[in-house]
Amino acid sequence: MSIIIDQGKCIGCGRCHDVCPGTLIKINEKKKAYIKYPKDCWGCTSCIKECPVHAISFFLGEDIGGKGCKVHTEKVKGEKNDIVRWFFELNDGSVRTIDIDPKESNKY
Repeated sequence: MSIIIDQGKCIGCGRCHDVCPGTLIKINEKKKAYIKYPKDCWGCTSCIKECPVHAISFFLGEDIGGKGCKVHTEKVKGEKNDIVRWFFELNDGSVRTIDIDPKESNKY
């Protein structure tokens, strides 16, 4: 399990660096985030949820049932509350989404 950081989208805000519990995300001389040792990533997805420009995706390998797709999140306005929309980018180019209302999910 590992994250993928798109250098072209990264704005260098450092939020991913600040929330990484493993201190694995670094900032280079161009102020862009990178992960030096992707295999050390714990897969907590904190950085993905924190990135304001969706420059970070989580790779779901076939070994864990992810069929090699990439995942990222976006916060969007729902009817009642802000929701977290999870985007699954599949190998065939299609995208599937799941919406989660954090206030509703805390009930369980």
